[in-house]
Amino acid sequence: MTGLAVRHGRVVALRDVGLSVRAGETVALMGRNGAGKSTLLRTLVGMHKPAAGTVRVGGAVPLDTPPAELLRHVGLVPQEPRDLLCADTVAAECAAADGDAAAVPGTCRGLVSELLPDVADATHPRDLSEGQRLALALAIVLTARPPLILLDEPTRGLDYAAKARLVEILRGLAADGHAIVLATHDVELAAELAHRVVVVADGEIVADGPTAEVVVASPAFAPQVAKVLAPLPWLTVPQVRRSLEAGA
Repeated sequence: MTGLAVRHGRVVALRDVGLSVRAGETVALMGRNGAGKSTLLRTLVGMHKPAAGTVRVGGAVPLDTPPAELLRHVGLVPQEPRDLLCADTVAAECAAADGDAAAVPGTCRGLVSELLPDVADATHPRDLSEGQRLALALAIVLTARPPLILLDEPTRGLDYAAKARLVEILRGLAADGHAIVLATHDVELAAELAHRVVVVADGEIVADGPTAEVVVASPAFAPQVAKVLAPLPWLTVPQVRRSLEAGA
């Protein structure tokens, strides 16, 4: 996207935003509530009409692309995964996802089996935990194998184990060549997962660079490890452990 502006009535939600993401890259969008992070993600899937600028995803213009075709370019897991879930069973959700993506029947169920190996077909989505609903929503989005995956506050409501599982899933997707953009307040997640951090404030990008440089430069976005061990260049506990083991 280049020169992107989005308005909500008289309110300017985004102004002169430029952003590009490469295959295999994970980008964390960070900023205060109301900064414009969710608006940016929703614009990438055609939910908002730009007031100015251009938006292209894999050559497609989201607002002008039929939903069935756009699924093959980009998928969004919203803040509330239940917003994607409308059927009475996991099996029905998967069948609908296969149909929407024109995928081989069983594609979505196969992804669910990888992410949620102990969930039965007859389970109602409302009976799933927050982490399980997130995994189901992610499987639905991945059924169309979009090159660009967007996640809005993906760790909200997750316990430590579910968050660790999500990190491994997203790392695997990036390794397979998917570009990932996640809007998050979770500085630990950004430090552990993101190659780049983009900071949004009042609808504008105010910082964009390698994770270590951006989060350390701002006390508001620095993870606890960086705060405690500054000026050492470590952001996460695994980084500290690996460094200590290497020096042992």
